[in-house]
Amino acid sequence: MLGLCCGSVRFAPVLLVLMLVSCCPAACGASVVIQRDAQFDVTYDDTVTSDNQTIYSYNHTVSRNKTEGVRVSVELMSESAQSPVLFVVRQKQAVLSFQVPLILRGLYQRKYQYTQLGRTLCQPPTKAVAETQFFYVDVSTLSSAGIHYQLRVSRFFKYVFPDGVDTVIVKVSSQKNFPCSVMSIQDIQCPVYDLDNNVAFIGMYQTMTTTAAITVQRKDFPSNSFYVVVVVKTEDEACGGPLRFYPLLPDELLDAGNRSKTLDVIVSPAINSEVYVMGMLFCLGIFLSFYLLTFLVACVENKRYDTPADQRCVFCVLERSLESVGRSRHESLSSVEEDDYDTLADIDSDKNIVRTKKFLCVSDLARKDKRILSKKYQIYFWNIATIGVFYALPVIQLVITYQTVVNVTGNQDICYYNFLCAHPLGALSSFNNILSNLGYVLLGLLFLLIILQRDILHKRALERNENTAMECGIPKHFGLYYAMGTALMMEGLLSACYHVCPNYTNFQFDTSFMYMIAGLCMLKLYQKRHPDINASAYSAYACLAAVIFFSVLGVVFGKGNTAFWIVFSVIHILDRMVLLVMGNIVNWSLAAYGLIKRPNDFASYLLAIAICNLLLYFAFYIIMKLRSGERIQCLALVCILFTAVVWGFALFFFFQGLSTWQKTPAESREHNRECILLSFFDDHDIWHFLSSIAMFGSFLVLLTMDDDLDTVQRDKIYVF
Repeated sequence: MLGLCCGSVRFAPVLLVLMLVSCCPAACGASVVIQRDAQFDVTYDDTVTSDNQTIYSYNHTVSRNKTEGVRVSVELMSESAQSPVLFVVRQKQAVLSFQVPLILRGLYQRKYQYTQLGRTLCQPPTKAVAETQFFYVDVSTLSSAGIHYQLRVSRFFKYVFPDGVDTVIVKVSSQKNFPCSVMSIQDIQCPVYDLDNNVAFIGMYQTMTTTAAITVQRKDFPSNSFYVVVVVKTEDEACGGPLRFYPLLPDELLDAGNRSKTLDVIVSPAINSEVYVMGMLFCLGIFLSFYLLTFLVACVENKRYDTPADQRCVFCVLERSLESVGRSRHESLSSVEEDDYDTLADIDSDKNIVRTKKFLCVSDLARKDKRILSKKYQIYFWNIATIGVFYALPVIQLVITYQTVVNVTGNQDICYYNFLCAHPLGALSSFNNILSNLGYVLLGLLFLLIILQRDILHKRALERNENTAMECGIPKHFGLYYAMGTALMMEGLLSACYHVCPNYTNFQFDTSFMYMIAGLCMLKLYQKRHPDINASAYSAYACLAAVIFFSVLGVVFGKGNTAFWIVFSVIHILDRMVLLVMGNIVNWSLAAYGLIKRPNDFASYLLAIAICNLLLYFAFYIIMKLRSGERIQCLALVCILFTAVVWGFALFFFFQGLSTWQKTPAESREHNRECILLSFFDDHDIWHFLSSIAMFGSFLVLLTMDDDLDTVQRDKIYVF
């Protein structure tokens, strides 16, 4: 009888097979197959065993004009199941299968069990205006005991780019930080990757706590549409959350608990090309206006001083002979090697300096040949230009690689942008953060042009043997000024490179030349009153290289390392003991802050030390200048006040903190904010604008601060 039944099954039509199996399952040894016509958005509550299999049949109309998708959601109601339940979804051109409970692995091979699951079906293509398509959900198990489950299939909308819109921004927000989740933007194709272990396979994705935003361009999605997939991760460690306890047994399953999250998803058009053009014109307009203003000031200054130089030198009535202030020895100009230059130790061997004088004057420290000194200080410029070239080339190559990796992998966690105001252009993900660095380059170039003009005028005055150039004022050496202007331009270039993909591994790109600028400004302040005494370019840059190296060590090893901070604080204080009491107070405060707080961003902390000491030196110089009976001219005073105000506003925008690589990418995005200027620039872009202007103003202060001494003999200018 069994053989007859089975023999009949082999030759009967499909309908007859189903009837025979349902009538005599015990005799034939097969499962009962139940097929149901199912409806969307209806929850089916059923039980499955090894003896029965249920097939749910769905049909829906697929249209080219519709933007619908389908999602299958299941939940296992039985608390302990001997075997998992297998769900197989059969579509026209795809098959999707998954089991419940679903086992996912976290860090250190932890296993998490999920009894509630939802999977997204890929959209079947159609060429017709409307087409009815079927898909089936098969439910089966090998468990002899009944397993209770719920099944629900719902439709949802996919996003299709409207006509005339090429770029949109997808913003996802939540009221809860945890559980950690991943937002993914995927093209409409099969399969849809919507599990924690495969969501990163295609498209663009980023982890999120409360905020996530991805700018999506039509050119990246051939179907002109995309899915927004949000997946809750098994663990919160990727978002900065705590790591759960380690299981006692290696294969022990961890209960994932209730890991659900309520989200708000907004898809809105991004800015158009007109806003890009306005942003570029605004950026160019701001900084080119400084060129115009400089030209006007130069014209006014030329008219003011359109008189013979000897008439302006009110203190040069009695011309001193060059022999009376001649050099103690004459160096040959045939060699400009560093060994031929006088350094700090050479002051002790110059017997012409009157050591018994109560107050030294600039003339006492301006006895060396001007031509050799000028060549000595020019080495600062050539060295920093060489450093800049060799530093910038690998940096540019590296950040191009970073950007390529981001574009190819879609991993938005690599770079720490302000995603709510990151406007792409070409292959660049955040063009506005790069464009805003243009000010450093343009203003650095303008400063070089100003120095070049002053250098030419000074050389002409020397050729005419004018007393104002030879015997009056602070000796003019422009090599350090050229180096400062070049450093400002390199800061703009490297800051732009850093903002191609800002992250933990390339932080020094943005700070290295800031250290250079601070060091060069200090050297220039010292050189003003000590023209014959200065560090060689090689030793100065070697010290700055040591600072940069120490900065890298601080970022890599200083986080939470008490021993490192104790050593650094001791070195810092011992090195500063020779300064003024006020300077010591400031440096003690900085050292105490670092030792107590141990900030993760050691590079910024070290830069703050350099800037604070530079400002202290500035203040000391200005105070001593005024105490010596000197005055500050109107142009220099305007530069000082203007620069101080701009620095204040710049620091305000700097401390807004729109992103930080000290935290995880998801935590960093919690600080992201919308654009605040022209719908194109954010707070950090404004910091770039203002800080470049403030640095340019600081350079002008250095350049013009002693213009009042241009008509004062050097033996009446005090050294301090």
